[in-house]
Amino acid sequence: MAEFTATDGVRIHYRAEGAGRPLLLLHGLMAHGGFWAAQQPLSEDFRLIAPDLRGHGESRAEPRSVTVDRLVRDTEELAEALDLQGAIVVGWSLGAAIAWPLLAGRVSARFAGSVVVDMTPKVLNEGGWTLGLAPELVEARAAAFRDDFAAFAHAAGTAVLAPPIADGEAELAAWAGAEFARNDNRAMSTLWASLAEQDYRPLLARISQPTLILRGAHSYLYGPDTARYLESALPSARIVEFGRSGHAPNLEEPELFNKRIIDFAAGLAVGHEVGTLA
Repeated sequence: MAEFTATDGVRIHYRAEGAGRPLLLLHGLMAHGGFWAAQQPLSEDFRLIAPDLRGHGESRAEPRSVTVDRLVRDTEELAEALDLQGAIVVGWSLGAAIAWPLLAGRVSARFAGSVVVDMTPKVLNEGGWTLGLAPELVEARAAAFRDDFAAFAHAAGTAVLAPPIADGEAELAAWAGAEFARNDNRAMSTLWASLAEQDYRPLLARISQPTLILRGAHSYLYGPDTARYLESALPSARIVEFGRSGHAPNLEEPELFNKRIIDFAAGLAVGHEVGTLA
């Protein structure tokens, strides 16, 4: 695994493989870059870059530093260190919350497109917003991170998959839960509180890159109305639904997921220009 040093001295580890258009794979909360293993066949067509975001996997950091803003800055610095050009950023859940500021910020010119996997632009439901999570659910998760992290993490390994868990998926659910549980609960608590404060709705209109919105039909977090909101708020976006998936179609239907990425990339302009949806 490769690494680079962020400006505050934290070492960010990442996996890199293949050649071609860069595909920056940003994982979800409690996961790490290894959750993209089923996307390895894409290395035949793309340069795959899958970091362990700060506080996850091998990218250990002081828990107080594990905030959304700092993860965004780390990823900007990684994009610059690797001199990404014409890249596609794929953001799964938390990863999308990191991708949106990248696409609208100072490194936006490095990206030609984005893929959002089952995420809302605002996690906390308040002020009439209902396409995220109820306040009591947000607080319950915060309490679980603080008080019963191991049990919550192991249960989340099952929850990210579409119910009922098939015999062949039990091992995947157990693996995901065990990997989630490896994290420092203090870092996850800090990051969850930071994520719950974010509101990306005003940012979406500034994202000019085409976006593919991928959602599992059986997601336990966000419904189809959330995906439709993103489709209408982003200047160039369309939805693809995975009928046998929950929160993680990249894990549950990897062959179809990979094909959707290939098809989406084929509709983007080559080189450094921002593309359009085919």
